[in-house]
Amino acid sequence: MHVGYLFDPLCGWCYGASPAIERLIARPDVALELMPTGLFAGPGARPMDAGFADYAWSNDQRIARLTGQPFSDAYRQKVLADRTRLFDSGPATLAIVAVARVAPARAFEALKAIQHARYVEGRDITDITVLGQVLRALDMGEIADRLAAPDEALLTAYRSRVETARREMRRLGADGVPSLAVGNATTPRLVRGNALFGSMDMLVAELKAA
Repeated sequence: MHVGYLFDPLCGWCYGASPAIERLIARPDVALELMPTGLFAGPGARPMDAGFADYAWSNDQRIARLTGQPFSDAYRQKVLADRTRLFDSGPATLAIVAVARVAPARAFEALKAIQHARYVEGRDITDITVLGQVLRALDMGEIADRLAAPDEALLTAYRSRVETARREMRRLGADGVPSLAVGNATTPRLVRGNALFGSMDMLVAELKAA
């Protein structure tokens, strides 16, 4: 069963869904494809002002209660309180696409490490240098080098992956991320993100019924 995972690396709910996604990846009957939407990249980026930071922290606490995923004080103090950088998922999405081009089987591992760097370690994953450090810690130094000086092939792959995911969202009528596109490329079916926050048995049953 093919499952496309529509996500954004700066989406707190996507971070909350990571344990469920990891369990899906481990299933032999599921072929999961990462589909980065770039939802908070480019025109979707915005300043991290006080109002947005408060909204994000409140939402993050709901996610933590529901999923058990940690949101640290370091994240609150170093990331949400930083007014010097945009809330922009473009760099992190580019990093994930860079991994997916070279080592697709490790793309979710990279996503998890990037999410951990932000939400647990309080590091700035809108910074290419930080993202390179995260990749090097995973022994992906060559990919980190490519990320530091992206060539046209990588930038083209980024644009293509993001546009494909956005087109899929429009076709399915998905109103946000995380969402799942289930089935073949011709006739995919939408499973909304709330299915990722219940039991695995119920999730798998919903995927099979979609």
